[in-house]
Amino acid sequence: MKTLEKISQHYQSAIAGALEKLEVKEWDLDIYYRRTYPFSSESKIIELQSQGKTVEALVESVIVKSLDKDGKKLFKETDRVNLMNEADPAIIIRIAGTINGASLRPPMEVLAKE
Repeated sequence: MKTLEKISQHYQSAIAGALEKLEVKEWDLDIYYRRTYPFSSESKIIELQSQGKTVEALVESVIVKSLDKDGKKLFKETDRVNLMNEADPAIIIRIAGTINGASLRPPMEVLAKE
């Protein structure tokens, strides 16, 4: 198998797994997310962080990575204004932290075996 095929196979395996679920009681909402995302999704987040726009980067993470139970995007780009101005910052930080830190934690199926 060629190098790029191995890389692609690993990535496809990583994104094919079950969605993780985050219960946001304050919003009466379950947010689903994946453990990994393509760099194309991460690029704007990284760009905002490098510009010192931490708040915007957190909101971008929530918009780009929050999914419904069927794996469809939960938020639209037009929701940005509301998330920036009408959402509790502590909740946004918690959601973004959970979603962005997912790749650093062992998968749930590994934790269940321990």
